[in-house]
Order: sequence, then C-alpha cells, then structure tokens
Amino acid sequence: MKFKRKIKPYRAAAGGWGSLEATTRFVFDSKAALKNMRNLLRMNKARGFDCPGCAWGDDNKSTFSFCENGAKAVTWEATRRVVDSDFFAKHSVNTLYAQSDYFLEYQGRLTHPLRYNAETDHYEPISWDAAFALIARHIKAMDNPNQMELYTSGRASNEASWLYQLFGRLMGTNNFPDCSNMCHEASGTGLKRSIGVGKGTIRLDDFDHADAIFVFGQNPGTNHPRMLHSLRHAADHGAKIVTFNTLRERGLERFADPQKPLEVVTSMAGTISSAYYQPNLGGDMAAVRGMVKTLLETHRARLAAGENGLFDQTFLNAKTHGVEAYLEAVDNTDWAHIVTQSGLTEAQIREAAAIYQSADRVICTWAMGITQHKHSVDTVREIVNLQLLFGQLGKKGAGLCPVRGHSNVQGNRTMGIDEKPNKPFLDALGKHFDFEPPRAPGHNTVEALNAMLRDEVKVLIALGATLRQRHRTHRVPKKRYHAVV
Repeated sequence: MKFKRKIKPYRAAAGGWGSLEATTRFVFDSKAALKNMRNLLRMNKARGFDCPGCAWGDDNKSTFSFCENGAKAVTWEATRRVVDSDFFAKHSVNTLYAQSDYFLEYQGRLTHPLRYNAETDHYEPISWDAAFALIARHIKAMDNPNQMELYTSGRASNEASWLYQLFGRLMGTNNFPDCSNMCHEASGTGLKRSIGVGKGTIRLDDFDHADAIFVFGQNPGTNHPRMLHSLRHAADHGAKIVTFNTLRERGLERFADPQKPLEVVTSMAGTISSAYYQPNLGGDMAAVRGMVKTLLETHRARLAAGENGLFDQTFLNAKTHGVEAYLEAVDNTDWAHIVTQSGLTEAQIREAAAIYQSADRVICTWAMGITQHKHSVDTVREIVNLQLLFGQLGKKGAGLCPVRGHSNVQGNRTMGIDEKPNKPFLDALGKHFDFEPPRAPGHNTVEALNAMLRDEVKVLIALGATLRQRHRTHRVPKKRYHAVV
C-alpha cells in the first residue's frame, strides 16, 4: 500500500498569477470587496497607511504596493464576518482551543466584550461598563504593581502603545513583555553592541545601488513578499544575490512580478539568487567566519606582496576598535570546525567570499533564521564584523538590513514599550506628567512566563495578541491569573 500525496509540489515561480489569484480570493472572501479594494490602493502610500502584514519598507511609487500576505491582513481587518454570542454559546473554550488558527480567523471579528465562565467553559458577552469594572477590580486586588504583566504585540497602533506604556508606568511597573522579545531581540542587542544602535543602516533605495546582496536566514516569499520586488530589481540591474538559507524557498530562486502583465500570463520569471547555499540550522555564523577567514588570507597575501590590502583600513582606524582581537579569533578558528558547524564545504564558503570580494557595495540582510538560536547575538555581530572590515556602513548601496519591525513592532519600541527603558525617556515622561516612573527593569516575555509559572502574576493584559497565539513553544499556565485580552 502506498500513501497518495494530496499536496503537489509547486513548480511555478513565486508571485505571478498564483499571487494575483490568492489576493482576489482574499478580497472577495472578506464580504466587503469594494471597500477592501479601495483600502488596498491606499496601503503603503504617503497618504494612506502601512501594511500590517510585514516589515518591508515603502517606496511610495508603485500603484499596487502590496502582496498577497498584505492583502489578506488588510481584508480580514475589515471583514464583515462576525462571531457573536450565538457562536460562543455553541462552542466551548476547549472546543475552540482544538481548532486551527485558520478556522478561528475565518469566523470573523468579535462583537462584544467577553468573560470566561469556568463552570460552563464558555465565553459569555458582557457590557463594556462591566468589563472595565471587572478589570479594575482585579488590578486593585494586586499586592504590588509588578504582579501585572502588560503584554503587547506590533498589531497595536502607536497611539495605543503610547497610552498603554503610560498606564503601566503610572501604575508603577515596567513589565512590558512584547512579541519582539521572541523575534528580533537578538538583532537589536547585537547591533547595539557592535554599532551602538539597534536598527538597520540602509534605506530601501540602497538595494538599487548594491553590487551584491547577502541574504541570511529568511524566507521573503513567505513572510515579506514585497522584498522580492527589491531583490528582483537589484538582480535585473546586475547585483549578485547570495542566499544562505536551510530551506530552498522558491521566492529566492525565481520570481514573476505580479505587476508585470507579461510575467503573469506567461512562464517568464526572473532569477533571484545567483548563488544559493544551504547551511546547517544555526550554521550561518560559521559560514560568515569562514568567509572572513578566506578574505583575511587574501588581505594578508596582498600586503605581503606590497599591494593594498582588501580591508578598508582608513575606516577601521577611524571608526572601529577591537579589530586585532577579532582577527585573532578568526585565526584560531580552524577550517574543520567551520565546515562541521556550517554544513557547507570549504569550497562553497570560498566561492561566497569571492563574490563578496568582487563587490564594492554590499548589503547584508537577515531575519529570524538568524535570531532564533542561542548564539544569535554572536551571529548578528559576526555579520556586522564582516561589513565593518570593508567599511560597508555609511555609503550608498551598502549596509545592514535586519528585516524587523513586523506589524509596527518598531513603533511599539519608539512609543516606550520596553521592559528596560532608558533614563532620559523616563526622566522626560516623569517631568511631563508630574510623577516618578518606576526605574527597576521589568519582565520580558520569557521572564513574564516564568513569573506566571511561579504564581507571581495576578493580572495579564494582552494588547493586540495573546501569548498563546504568538509563542506556542511556551504553554501559558491556566487559571493562575486573571487575563484580559
């Protein structure tokens, strides 16, 4: 007996007709097609609104500046499907917990505040006044403000995030666990340690001027498809795109632009990656170390021959410190270790290094395939070190591009959603509102979950998402605290 495959491999390029068909289906499934078509034309425009679907930047030039993921996110924000009291009377919480995310989202939007009835295992609608009174009663019953966790996600607006952090600090806590703690926190930490700021160093139009783009640990075709437009445009203008990704994602191989009619109705598609390497999970740091080791050999050989070295010595002398210690660490890393850790051959790593060496302007971009490892901060810093050696910061067409800030996470941070707020921010906040903000560090997501397991939390308020939804690897304990979502 043989198992019959129900899902056939997708042979076509990413994008193209498949993307258009999926976008159209999302629009009509929302039951508000005309309204959502107008919404999509306003998305990612200077006089419109940012897409809630991903972190990729806006060029404000394209007529249709969205992808199928963005279309899905916007159409379901404006859906006419609703879940009312009859739905919750029919479905118990344990029944709903067993359903897929797809089923739950497809039911539509909530219409009332709800309260969980433990005796019946059902959510029951209540009035807004009753909801606010219930929340206030549980907050007043706390022994101290740090028994409250104020979780948020990037689905919150800047205005809501600002009021949320002000509420928490007026209450006396910095407990602001956030979805970004489990996503790109390593990027911010690694970048701050290396260059002093936790953000990328490029603008979107730098992709138009790059000679090479190194893509680490990300699946743009799945998670931020509009990036494929930038990569395709760069490739069409001669940039070498080098991908390090354990998964062979179709979008990083071939992409048919849905905004080009000829590519929609024919099999035409553009090649994205000129070189594609599949390292071990977590092997990217070793791969980059191998590239640096290769380039260091060439650098020293040129210096020995009386020629100019590869590295930008002027930049290194003026803008960096600790170079000698880092290069000593590179010397002490042997090839056998690099090959074992990376899962790539020495020849593959040297090939990638040769592409890097041949480019004058290089962008390194990465996402959560880099940040979801124990050594993620070190991996981010390794990528930064490679770029610093060649002075690839502060010039057009070059720099560091962590694809972060998904669904306004960056806006959250700017508005003060931070468990470790800096002193100038707290000083300004306290002066303006005439109170003394709490100074002790609060809980991040992992610390908040551990506090719940220790029964130290009495109230959890979740704005924009739930811990169960965002962090499924951590089972949030039940019935030990009062949760408001």
